[in-house]
Amino acid sequence: MWADELDREDKGRWPSDEQWMLAAMIAVAAVAGAIVYKTVWRGGLGTTGLMFIGIPVVLAVLLAFTPKAKTAKGAIVKGLAIILLTAAPLAGEGYLCILFASPLFFAVGLVTGACLDYARKKQREDKDRSVFAWAWLALLPMALEGVTPTLSFARSERVETVRVVRAAPAQVEQALAAGLRPETPLPGFLRIGFPRPLAVQGTGLRVGDLRRMHFSGAEGDGPGDLVMRVAASGPGYVRFERVSDETHLRQWMAWEVSEVRWHEVAPGQSEVRWTIQYARRLDPAWYFGPWERFAVKQAADYLIAADADPR
Repeated sequence: MWADELDREDKGRWPSDEQWMLAAMIAVAAVAGAIVYKTVWRGGLGTTGLMFIGIPVVLAVLLAFTPKAKTAKGAIVKGLAIILLTAAPLAGEGYLCILFASPLFFAVGLVTGACLDYARKKQREDKDRSVFAWAWLALLPMALEGVTPTLSFARSERVETVRVVRAAPAQVEQALAAGLRPETPLPGFLRIGFPRPLAVQGTGLRVGDLRRMHFSGAEGDGPGDLVMRVAASGPGYVRFERVSDETHLRQWMAWEVSEVRWHEVAPGQSEVRWTIQYARRLDPAWYFGPWERFAVKQAADYLIAADADPR
């Protein structure tokens, strides 16, 4: 009797075989994901659909076969959550990519799991519907987006924001000529880990004048400079074009042009229109495109406040 009680205590104290198998499958999936990640990144495809669609498909398929899992979706979501939560502390500032990629990982995992669960259900009902077990393969073409120019959607983007500032046009021009004030508070969204401007060199609005903006590092990259040149200038108008970009921003987007237009709308008030042209570098476009447009619009709002508003 004592032996039975001791055996019951041991079973309650130590992980069961099922728990060990679950841990083993998650570990296998994590190692497989890490290998695929390293291979994709070293192949120069770290910003393509192969990274953000292909890897979650690999993880989802492996996790779907976790022993004793009631549903493939449940096993996949549980395993992905553990893997992502484990990876986040190890990634340092790389948590930003994990934060934005995790909804995509879970979406891909849920689609894969739903296909496998449906197939298992039909097989239990003695219906030959095994084709649904492979329906998740429809995701694989999406994983190829960005691998080659032929498999990429248009990358050129244009974002514009308009704001009325309490300043006459001449004051707006003076503020723009003086250069950006990096101490201006960033919008909340841009404070979650994006590179932030630390210092700015360069003044003037004459054609050829340079602006060197020094940004903090992110995602393991060190600080870097974004250099812009005044390419055109006139009454109520200035156009800045990129000369070089050594910031971490270049991993996500290629900053190309900033255009600023301003005119008086009331005594002592001017409307400032800031337009940014850039090239998206993250795939898939349907997912990262809206995120990047939102972030760039926030950046345009910040630039009006930090560079065009004399206050």
